Amino acid sequence: MAELLVVRSKIKDAARGMNVAGDFADALSKRVEELVKEASRRAKENNRKTVQARDL
Repeated sequence: MAELLVVRSKIKDAARGMNVAGDFADALSKRVEELVKEASRRAKENNRKTVQARDL
């Protein structure tokens, strides 16, 4: 299993009263990783080594 980029307990806190399926954290972590990779690509295209909020 890949390393999680999200904290399961924080997901449950954010879901506020909803049940959270066991596979949700894995799926969310995968999506976060995709977002970070895409933001990194944008930063590189703009000749920066720092990923910024605007890269999202």
